[in-house]
Amino acid sequence: MYKTLTKPSLDHLYALIALLLLSPVFLLVTLALTIANNGNPFFIQARPGKNGRIFNIIKFKTMTDAKDAQGDLLPDAERLTGVGKFVRKTSLDELPQLLNVLKGDMSFVGPRPLLPEYLPLYNEEQRKRHDVKPGITGWAQVNGRNAISWEQKFALDVWYVEHQSFVLDLKILFLTIKKVFVSEGINTTGQATTERFKGN
Repeated sequence: MYKTLTKPSLDHLYALIALLLLSPVFLLVTLALTIANNGNPFFIQARPGKNGRIFNIIKFKTMTDAKDAQGDLLPDAERLTGVGKFVRKTSLDELPQLLNVLKGDMSFVGPRPLLPEYLPLYNEEQRKRHDVKPGITGWAQVNGRNAISWEQKFALDVWYVEHQSFVLDLKILFLTIKKVFVSEGINTTGQATTERFKGN
């Protein structure tokens, strides 16, 4: 009942309320990133959702498109702007995903949507993370986020899928707020973003 009816209804309702309440913040961050990035403040990328169905995730763009003399993108840490660092630290870069929740592509809580090229790299157990909608936050995010290994993340994702409940979702949401305030696990040690998954 909760998984199939109550949770989707609550997701839709609270995403709409959150967008209305946070619209001033949304507009302010959009303006600041438009200036910092010299253009587009949004990052849109294809991601697999429930059952591997592809959708376009929407996030705030925290890095510029600066390239080296050969035309290749500079390392992530060099493209991360001052505004982008603040937006990432406060997790405001996730704010546009409320639109994905409103559309039904995502939930507030669930395994984070990763890259489509990872799909064939999962083993049978890891593939279970796609049995539910991906989330803005999840069990792996409140237990290490980018500071833990891929294997640990996937194990936490699958545990969530198998134990999903209203009480667990509330716990994850409260822990997410705490993590944002103390800025834990945002980056992998020594990197601006986490390393790519290369398979088991």
